[in-house]
Amino acid sequence: MKSLTLSLCFVIGFATTALAQSPKFTRQDTLRGSITPERAWWDLVHYDLGVKVDPEAKTFSGQNTVTYKVLTEAKTMQIDLQHPMKITEVMQDGKALKFLQNGNAWFISLKKKQVPGAVNNLTISYGGRPQVSKRPPWEGGVTWTKDNNGNDFIVTTCQGDGASLWWPCKDHMYDETDSMTISVTVPDHLMDVSNGRLRKTTDNNDGTKTFEWFVSNPINNYGVNVNVGDYVHFGEVYDGEKGPLDCDYYVLKDNLKKAKTHFEDVPKMLAAFEHWFGPYPFYEDSYKLVEVPYYGMEHQSSVTYGNFYKNGYHSTDVSGTGWGFNFDFIIVHESGHEWFANNITYKDIADMWVHEGFTAYSESLFLDYFYGKEASEEYVIGTRQNIRNDRPIIGYYEVNKSGSGDMYSKGANMLHTLRQLVNDDEKWRMMLRGLNKEFYHQTVTSDQVEHYLAMQFGGNLRPFFNQYLRDVRIPVLEYKADGSGLSYRWTNTVENFAMPVEVTIDGKAQRLKPTGEWKTLKLDNPAKKVEVDKDYYVESKLVK
Repeated sequence: MKSLTLSLCFVIGFATTALAQSPKFTRQDTLRGSITPERAWWDLVHYDLGVKVDPEAKTFSGQNTVTYKVLTEAKTMQIDLQHPMKITEVMQDGKALKFLQNGNAWFISLKKKQVPGAVNNLTISYGGRPQVSKRPPWEGGVTWTKDNNGNDFIVTTCQGDGASLWWPCKDHMYDETDSMTISVTVPDHLMDVSNGRLRKTTDNNDGTKTFEWFVSNPINNYGVNVNVGDYVHFGEVYDGEKGPLDCDYYVLKDNLKKAKTHFEDVPKMLAAFEHWFGPYPFYEDSYKLVEVPYYGMEHQSSVTYGNFYKNGYHSTDVSGTGWGFNFDFIIVHESGHEWFANNITYKDIADMWVHEGFTAYSESLFLDYFYGKEASEEYVIGTRQNIRNDRPIIGYYEVNKSGSGDMYSKGANMLHTLRQLVNDDEKWRMMLRGLNKEFYHQTVTSDQVEHYLAMQFGGNLRPFFNQYLRDVRIPVLEYKADGSGLSYRWTNTVENFAMPVEVTIDGKAQRLKPTGEWKTLKLDNPAKKVEVDKDYYVESKLVK
């Protein structure tokens, strides 16, 4: 299991006209998004998932044997599986168990006494035609399509919507299985690529083959994937911080030649991110890049790729600066999630910025490593064009509701601003590496990440995080020149916001320490031109 220490998470609200009315939530939202009593009493140990993929019927069917440790006595277990999929049978110790369905939650009545400390298992049989993804990966489900040669090309995506779209599981992020076996049966002319390492391939002598994959590290539910296609394989070994790292690439046959050239970004990505974040978190399970018929996704040790073997993001640069054309966005961004999403994982999707803010920021760190700090700064500042400030980055807890999409670009610029406050690039690098060491293979809350960064920074960062994560306003540095002084203060901010900021006054650099009250800096001559350092995500305003 990953860390099961639950911390109370508070959403701090600020009165502002920009905040939208709170959405209404249902009982199903609570069953999906909260740690219900029927989830809390048991701890995941292992999933042994079997999936038979039938392209003609467009069905998934199979069994999932759930091994778990009993934490407290209980008689009912919650398992999640979404309509139109169905649980058909549940067995424990050779005995059939009764179960009731409440929407997407299934409540299993246990006959066996659940003794604290005991490790038990039960087997769930399931099947059906899973939801079809209309816009993968943003809308979850299964994609049934064909490659250019008419072969079936079938993949799963499910972040946010939940892995229970296609397999029965404990579908909440706080508890991850320690390890997992994934056995996928497909037509024998195709191949399945899933997470971890391929342990064996079995010819079933009935027109199908079964591919058995094993994941030896903790894995989150949405990181589990099935990719079925006419794949070919090539690979390399990367000499990483922890030794040899197997890098395996699975692509459609027609794309083998271009992939061998284009995937040269992978070792570059590994070099940059091991420098900034620490060792790749899953050496035991290898690194894989797998071609899919959508843009891509951060499936653990099975990163999916569909960016047409071009740099940028679908032939665009998300920063508008040109720097984004120096790397393949999907290879860099989705692989960055191996550190922030798969190694460090949110407990509740309300804190999804922990995944997306750090990983959006990782794009600029890739540039920093290969092209220098100025390129990195230009890129991350350029992504501000994508910020809407429509609602807070932090979402709603215990109802499976994430915050604003600003968690990407605004999250990245918040971190870039924090780097300026640290004002020591090596210390900043150690803070990022320290996060991946402190929370190695754990699920976390935003509060935990904020507290860690504040402790390493050596100061109170609560108002800083409240401003950028829990409010929609951009801090405004108001200033006015009067006589031989410059008066300044922060406005448009949360309570106690007092962030230092770098400015140039008539070409001379100066570090100010504004608060919400006017302060005055004495000058030899009246200030004529005041500019705020562009690396801070703030605005400025001259007050007459």
